[in-house]
Amino acid sequence: MKKIFLYIIISLYPAVGFPSTLHDESCEANLTGTNLTGTNLTEDNGKTTSIWTMEECMAYSAEHSPAVAKARWDLSTAEANKKEAFADFFPSLSAQVGAQLNWGRNIDPETNTYNDVTTFGNSYGVYLGFSLFDGGRTFNSYKLARSEREKSLNNIQMQRDDRAIATMMAYVDALYYKGAIDIAIDKLRQSEDVLKLTRLQEELGLKSYPDLAQAEATVAGDEYTLVQQQNLYLQSMLKLRSTMNLPDEVEMKLDSAAVGHIEPLFSNDSEEIYSRAVTINPEALDAEMNVRAQRYRLLIEKGRLFPTISLNAGISTSYFKNLTSNYSGVGFGQQFRNNRGEYLSFTLSFPLFSNLNIISGIKRNKIALSRSLVEKEERLRQLHDNIVIAVADRNGYAQEILSLEAKTEADRKAYELNNRKYEEGLMSLIDVQLSANTYYSSRLSLLQKQMLYILKNKLVDYYKGNQSWMSR
Repeated sequence: MKKIFLYIIISLYPAVGFPSTLHDESCEANLTGTNLTGTNLTEDNGKTTSIWTMEECMAYSAEHSPAVAKARWDLSTAEANKKEAFADFFPSLSAQVGAQLNWGRNIDPETNTYNDVTTFGNSYGVYLGFSLFDGGRTFNSYKLARSEREKSLNNIQMQRDDRAIATMMAYVDALYYKGAIDIAIDKLRQSEDVLKLTRLQEELGLKSYPDLAQAEATVAGDEYTLVQQQNLYLQSMLKLRSTMNLPDEVEMKLDSAAVGHIEPLFSNDSEEIYSRAVTINPEALDAEMNVRAQRYRLLIEKGRLFPTISLNAGISTSYFKNLTSNYSGVGFGQQFRNNRGEYLSFTLSFPLFSNLNIISGIKRNKIALSRSLVEKEERLRQLHDNIVIAVADRNGYAQEILSLEAKTEADRKAYELNNRKYEEGLMSLIDVQLSANTYYSSRLSLLQKQMLYILKNKLVDYYKGNQSWMSR
């Protein structure tokens, strides 16, 4: 009974997937990419299917993400704000033209006395206004707008990175289930071979009917496992296509060649990676940009405490005509010259009292600056922890891969020997199935660790800024 119970437990093990273990929290990092379309492959039915590598999927996803498109529109808005802030350095210039028709009792423009005549008049003017000093608000507003544009540009990179890392995780999931299908197929073939041998031996009287029933149950269980892994693979492919925003009409296959050529790497350079990531990682740059923008807002608010000096200049003239008498006035050209007036003025304004609006604004911005500094430290700490965890996990998975490769090879040899003993009648069916389950479970575990290692290794490369594997 002990052996049968143990066999049932182990026979179910290959059917267990690992969708959750492949999504490590420390993988919430960012990657970037451009537009790629995979390598075309013509199938037997004449239909063309593209073989996509992980890097190509990540690049396509980063380029076609709706979040990236929205971030680009935000960048356009930030560029418009920057141009508007730059235009504030220039003086304001306006022109004015007016027309007036007077009748009944009104003031005669020529004599400046009241009369009852009907007159028509024109006025013309050009006015210039220029701020000489405003406490640095114009200058700091421009620097704020420029900083916000840089932040929007960096946000595009962050959105591309977020979409790329999500695609990488979905790709690894799909690749894992694809490999699990191959393992399930191998296990099913092994069980079918054992069933054929057991059926033949049962006919010859060398095996009993319970042995045949046990072999048939094993085949049925392996068929269920295969169907389950196929369904999980289809679901993972749908998730991958959705993450990539790939059109339904585009066929794709995964490139699993890299899985068979993994050379585990070991290093303990997390502090060196962090020192570089602080200067190039979009998350770190965004935190620094938030602090810088808040400093500019505080300076702008403090600028309201200073007096403002402005220059105003203008030139104006007018023309009128009496419409109800035979009076022949001065012509338009002469009036235009004679009625011309110019002015030049300087204005000095002091903010004596503003209902504490300025003081309150300064306090609010000081609080916001302190908060942004705390958030920056928090984000840098999280970045540091993510790098340390990624490097440690990569090293751990590399060690596990080496151990599992040796274990898998040993389990394979043990399975082959036990299978030969079973063929010779020297081992029971349950024992050989236990050996087979141990071997195929080791293969599945090895595949899982290989996928996790790929995730962590790509993540460490990203933190290093070494993205030669990712086209830009």
